[in-house]
Amino acid sequence: MPPAPFEGFAHRHLLGIEGLTASEIAVLLDRSESYVELNRGAAKKQATLDGRTIVNLFFESSTRTRTSFELAGKRLGADIINMSVSTSAIKKGETLIDTAMTLNAMHPDVLVLRHPDSGAARLLSDKVNCAVVNAGDGSHEHPTQALLDALTIRRRKGKLEGLRVAICGDISHSRVARSNIHLLTTMGASVRLIAPRTLVPSRVETLGAEVFHDMARGLEGCDIVMMLRLQTERMQSALFPSLREYFRFYGLDYDKLAAAKPDALIMHPGPMNRGVEIDSLVADDFGRSVIREQVEMGVAVRMAVLEILTANLARTAQKNL
Repeated sequence: MPPAPFEGFAHRHLLGIEGLTASEIAVLLDRSESYVELNRGAAKKQATLDGRTIVNLFFESSTRTRTSFELAGKRLGADIINMSVSTSAIKKGETLIDTAMTLNAMHPDVLVLRHPDSGAARLLSDKVNCAVVNAGDGSHEHPTQALLDALTIRRRKGKLEGLRVAICGDISHSRVARSNIHLLTTMGASVRLIAPRTLVPSRVETLGAEVFHDMARGLEGCDIVMMLRLQTERMQSALFPSLREYFRFYGLDYDKLAAAKPDALIMHPGPMNRGVEIDSLVADDFGRSVIREQVEMGVAVRMAVLEILTANLARTAQKNL
């Protein structure tokens, strides 16, 4: 039988945060917590996933996320295969589904997918026998980023419930924002979105967040200030006058940060555009910035996700005997 701590998370895939319950999110965070100390010790490797195969299938370049998943899998003893789209059959005209079915025939245990199209991870999950982890699909969701953000906050503040969290910047193109809205509101935090009108999707309030276009008003009394990267590569036209103008009104510096609580934490999913969405002095303020800690928590979260999903695969296989 699978170990008892995973009884509270019975899903086969991790495709998004939307739809997960507070107790399911807590299971993932609690298990992640157990890996933080392991990763800080001298002996970082264990054999939990010995004999398992994980394929990292990235259709978008992402050194940070791919490396984090690779490190997480290796520390659990799994075999890791990194698929580079630039050298794969995708470049020769093969579809995502064809690639997935080819990989599926090789019997991997987990496919970690990053794709520029929203919904790609769910589509893939319908076609393969293994577990699928969404490592970011279009502007839809990035569940492990939200989990590592939540773990960072919970370790620093001791809770998520009752906190006031500001998510600032390019909301329209951010899968990180969507996953964080779902997670934080489910766990009892209040979420404020701060951005120019051109960078806020319509009807985003229906997700349970308040929208502000004035940064000082939006940051007032916040416990957490989460900045987002300005994703100019996804913009079809100019959505603000200039980068200089954007930083003037929406870049985080100490003057704007003064509106938040004095002990407010500063977060950013990276990579940062210094001088565009965040000032270097604020980003490197080791008393308040937890940006490096977010990267550390990412490995622990991904270890927990890989472990729990493979345990669920084993449970499914037992039921089918």
